[in-house]
Amino acid sequence: MKIVIAIDSMKGSLTSIEAGEAAAAGIRRVHPQAEILVRPLADGGEGTVEALVSGLHGTMQQIQVTGPLGQPIHCKYGILEDADTAVIEMAAAAGITLVPCNQRNPLYTTTYGVGEMIKDAIQKGCRKFIVGIGGSATNDGGVGMLQALGYDFLDVQGNPIPFGAHGLEMLATISDTNVVSELAECQFRVACDVTNILCGESGCSAVFGPQKGATPAMIAQMDSWLQHYAELARKKYPSANPTQPGTGAAGGLGFAFLTFTNATLESGIQIVLEETRLEEAIRDADLIITGEGRLDGQTAMGKAPIGVARLAKKYDKPVIAVAGAVTSDAKACNAQGIDAFFPILRQVMTLEEAMQPETAKQNLSDTVEQIFRLSGKL
Repeated sequence: MKIVIAIDSMKGSLTSIEAGEAAAAGIRRVHPQAEILVRPLADGGEGTVEALVSGLHGTMQQIQVTGPLGQPIHCKYGILEDADTAVIEMAAAAGITLVPCNQRNPLYTTTYGVGEMIKDAIQKGCRKFIVGIGGSATNDGGVGMLQALGYDFLDVQGNPIPFGAHGLEMLATISDTNVVSELAECQFRVACDVTNILCGESGCSAVFGPQKGATPAMIAQMDSWLQHYAELARKKYPSANPTQPGTGAAGGLGFAFLTFTNATLESGIQIVLEETRLEEAIRDADLIITGEGRLDGQTAMGKAPIGVARLAKKYDKPVIAVAGAVTSDAKACNAQGIDAFFPILRQVMTLEEAMQPETAKQNLSDTVEQIFRLSGKL
């Protein structure tokens, strides 16, 4: 029997690999001779770096960068085993959780640290990048990131514009004279499941600005500044297209990647599935196990476990899902390729108790053990 396990992280409790190994332990109690493959799973958001680095034998890099408020912070990114691929989460350097609620103001937050992470990886030999861009605190159009990579964004007097969206108000000239030379050799796969464009009613300022601290007046200002920025960018790079879906992701970081680097915006789960070569493992498997911390109606709308299930159904493989919690609307997952799902909670306990890593591992192993005791009788 060959079983493939790909479970998303149970945030605050178990990493993807820890959850997978716990499930594998339950299976071995029933089928000690089974061939079990544990693969990392993530959707391009929080936990992607950890999942891919641990699952693909990479290494974590810790560096000091410029945080969203312009102050030094420490952050991590990963380099995979091939030593050519870096995995980065922009939120590690410019995420909204790095900014206290009373200091959230997209006029001044910057993506400069994201560029510093990329530059550090380039200096360490990486030329391929997987970048998750969810959870940003910024609305600077990705200009901060580009400044860190050597692009010059100058005012009418030839001085660098300041950090944050308000710097775009002063933007007069864009120059690539001083760009890191190796950037032209780099390819970026940007995990982006947001379809918002750069400007307008569905643009980043209007849709995401409020949660980053923007007032209605600020939203109107930022939108006009981003429009001006896009017009200048198009004069220098005719392919620049601020109306392309995803350009409004992460406060315009999607636009920056597409316009100024060799980048594609892709589904986060698809990037992870391809990088982990999960399809190769599934092709000749007998059973697939997936899951996440909470299985609900949103899961059925295309979250990581559904990505696994759809891949499994391509080869007509049975799929079982396990989760820390299951809601009543999770039944929608059955129509998306998950044949059966099971909550792992074994007794009444507090959320805090259930999320203790050792408790979660035990619950997961015990639940999967019982599933496989039944499967052998069917």
